[in-house]
Amino acid sequence: MKKIFFKINSINSKFVNYGFFTRNGGYSKKNFKSLNCSYASKDNKRYVKKNILTAIKKLNLDNKKLILVKQTHSTKIIHINSKNYNKKHSADGIITKNREIAIGILTADCAPIFIFDKKKEIICCLHSGWKGTLNNIVKNGVKSINKNKIKRDDLIAIIGPCLSKRNFEVNSDFKNQFIRKNSKYSEFFKFKNSGKDLFDMRGIINFQFKDLGINNVYNIKKDTYSNKSMFFSYRRSKHIDELNTGRMINIIGFK
Repeated sequence: MKKIFFKINSINSKFVNYGFFTRNGGYSKKNFKSLNCSYASKDNKRYVKKNILTAIKKLNLDNKKLILVKQTHSTKIIHINSKNYNKKHSADGIITKNREIAIGILTADCAPIFIFDKKKEIICCLHSGWKGTLNNIVKNGVKSINKNKIKRDDLIAIIGPCLSKRNFEVNSDFKNQFIRKNSKYSEFFKFKNSGKDLFDMRGIINFQFKDLGINNVYNIKKDTYSNKSMFFSYRRSKHIDELNTGRMINIIGFK
């Protein structure tokens, strides 16, 4: 049976439901087969709507209002509440304390991240591609959560499937951007050949959490590039000249 979504089974998540979804279990066809959840793609919008509803139902969150935002590879975090949930937002992080709301982000190589606290007070999701990682959206997310006076020891973070180091080849200019931000980032680049390195985006995100004093960090170590039957991958689609690809959805909400 094809995997529909991933979660960390060892985490006691009796207060929240969440899932990092694969591309399986939906209605879309051809390049978008099958659980494409991006309205911005060239997929049939009717299929996309059915796919999103399918994902919500799998998590038993179909009684919640799902909030998605226009993602722009920024470090902007938006707090969603009963006053602004009907508005359109551009951001790459969402936080809410509202139990009637579920929140989600779309990915196809970028890292989806969930943060929630042990005392069921707040949930957060982040979209961290290389730009978000460079500019440390994790730090912005944790800082925004801390405004609610939640202890860092009570926070749990989960980093979902994303582009792995072995398939993330970058040039020296890319590498130097990160090292200028933090010299310690150099350890997350592995020399490959003349002018090329392999970039460990997941490794830096874990480092950023630990640098903030967040110790309860978990990883779903799945590579979006190498498993075409399970994941959409923007980089893979570029390499095979198949630019019209889909996006996975990642959803978290209170039970």
